[in-house]
Order: sequence, then C-alpha cells, then structure tokens
Amino acid sequence: MPYRALNPDRLVSTLERLSARIDERFPERGIAAVCRELLELARKDAGRTEKLGGPNILLRSLITIILAVAACAVAFGIYSYRLPDVEREAFHAFQGIEALVNLSVLAGAAIWFLLNLEARIKRSRILADLHELRSIAHVIDMHQLTKDPMIIRGDDVKATPSSPDRNMTDFELSRYLDYCAEMLSLTGKLSAMYMRASRDPAITSAITEIEDLTTNLSRKIWQKIMILRQSQITISDRSGTSEDDGSTLKMTGQPTANANCSPLHPFAVDKPEKD
Repeated sequence: MPYRALNPDRLVSTLERLSARIDERFPERGIAAVCRELLELARKDAGRTEKLGGPNILLRSLITIILAVAACAVAFGIYSYRLPDVEREAFHAFQGIEALVNLSVLAGAAIWFLLNLEARIKRSRILADLHELRSIAHVIDMHQLTKDPMIIRGDDVKATPSSPDRNMTDFELSRYLDYCAEMLSLTGKLSAMYMRASRDPAITSAITEIEDLTTNLSRKIWQKIMILRQSQITISDRSGTSEDDGSTLKMTGQPTANANCSPLHPFAVDKPEKD
C-alpha cells in the first residue's frame, strides 16, 4: 500500500534534491549546511524506522527463555512443596500462603516488565530521534529570522553597524524563505515516519507537537513571502512598468504556475530564474 504511508526512500530523495537546489542557489550560506545536516538525519532515521518497525528477535528470544526458566522453577517449587499440618503448624501454613501471594505479585510485575521491555526501548530511541528533529526545526527558523521582506521597499535605509547583512534581491529572498518552508515541512514528515514503527501514545503526542511546531514556523515564513509579494506589486505599480533585469521579479497581474514553482507560491511567474 504505497499511498497509505510515508515512504522513507522518497523523503530522502526529496531532501537530496532540495539540498542540491540550495547548494546551487546559496552555496556560501548557512542554510546549505543546515539542509545537509537534515539530509544526514533523514538517512539515519529512514534506516532506523525500518529497523524499529520490525520485532527485536534477540530480545524476544531472551525474554522467552527467562520466562520459561522462571515457569519451570515455579512448577518445580510447587511440585516439591510439602503441605504442612494445619492443626500442628497453622502459623507456618499462614506464613507460606503469605509468601506465595507476595511471590505471585512480584512474578506478575516481572512478567509485565519483560513483556513491555521492547516497547520501552523503542520509545526511548524514537523520542531521542524526535528531539533531534525538534532541535533542527528551531535551527531552520533561526536562519530566516533576520530575512526582512520590508527591505524591498527601501525602509531599511538607516542601517546601523550591527544590522545584519541584507544583500539579497527580492527573488533570492523569496527562494531563501521558500527553501526554509520546505525544510520545515520535510522535518515534520520525517517525524511522521516513526508512526510506522510504534503506536505508543507518548510517541504520537511527540510527533504531533513537532508537526504543530513546523506548521507554525512555516506560517511565519509564508507571511514574509506574502509581504514580499505585496511589496513587489506596489513597486511595479509605482513604476508603471516592470522590466526583468535578473535582480527583481516580473510581476504583471496575477502570477501563473510554471514547471519550477508550486502553483501556490506567490512568485510563480511566467519565466522565473532557474531553481
């Protein structure tokens, strides 16, 4: 059922292509290194989900042997137990019954622990991987933090010595923000891969938190992209004409879809720069 679950190999190939696109567009910027790190995590997580999704044969065999030995020991103890004379040894009889009850409770707790050991091991490993994905989502958000779309309007003319470097064109800024949004979306999908490995409520809750986090961070980025789009339309209206000189986008009327941009992207123009 290829369309009912995420395919780890497809996610890795998508990230490989995204990493190549970012390297071609922004080879000297930190976003390229972040995407390579995300790709490395994706490759590791893809292999780990396949491994965690199947049974741990070695652990299950060891637990089976332990339970079998314990059952044999209990059976031998029951077989060799001599019932005391209740009339003569009533106190010892009650002590034996109490010990048997305590032993039964401890044995039940031990069996419960062993039967859930595999699930607990999986949970700890998956939560550690999800923590890495949560951390890298915040790193991606930090890389778009200083990318201010208002600079296109020329509002940042009074820069201070501590102002960040803002030397990207409107098209480059839109691509940069779009790459960040794609990376956040793929981070959420990488976390969702672990749904195949376990249905533990704690893991499901952690995955949902990461998806909410990446969605909220992407929403902030798309707000910047929409501001950038409106700024470019305003500049085009003021100039009356819009010539494509390679540094600004050609905005005439409503943007149209093309082979390189998503139809939902606000800069899906007729002839965008090569992505």
